[in-house]
Amino acid sequence: MSLVGLLDLLAVFVFALTGALTASRAQLDIVGFVFVACLTAMGGGTARDVILGREAVFWVADPAYVAVAGGAAILVFFTAHLIESRIRAVIWLDALAVAVAVPVGVAVARGMGFDWPVLLIMGMVTACIGGLARDVVCNEVPLVLKARDLYATAALAGAVANVLVFAAGGGAILSALACALLTFGIRAGSIALGWRAPVYRARPPRP
Repeated sequence: MSLVGLLDLLAVFVFALTGALTASRAQLDIVGFVFVACLTAMGGGTARDVILGREAVFWVADPAYVAVAGGAAILVFFTAHLIESRIRAVIWLDALAVAVAVPVGVAVARGMGFDWPVLLIMGMVTACIGGLARDVVCNEVPLVLKARDLYATAALAGAVANVLVFAAGGGAILSALACALLTFGIRAGSIALGWRAPVYRARPPRP
């Protein structure tokens, strides 16, 4: 399996864990766990592949991704009660999954010959859509929309790093590593250190 395939599989597994943990917070049955885990794990990649017009969506071409996501869901169904803070686990696992998913999205778009604007967008789509779908389905406020979480900002920064390092001759592995480290670093900073992006604040109209 290629580097992109391995990273995609890792992103699917970790995103599936977050989906199943969110399902546990919503007290769903085991089928609900599998559904939410698969939606979370494969939502971003599915949107990416459809937008880019790939010959087959990644999990259709290789159903092993579905098996990995389903296995993660079943694992969490029987072990979620052992985790002291499931929301904390979701947040940190989601940060890891986003850091892995961004370089995958960029690499897939690059492999199809698209230019840098598409690479940036596909990195963000791959990383953000699954978590957004997870939170909406489980009636949670989406992490990607919370002002206190540098989510889409981290994904964009990582995608930019990937494009710049690759353009500088860094190669596929180094650019993916730089992307993942920067993405996770920004997300971790927002979680642990309270880093925030400027937000809009309404002002009264001038007379």
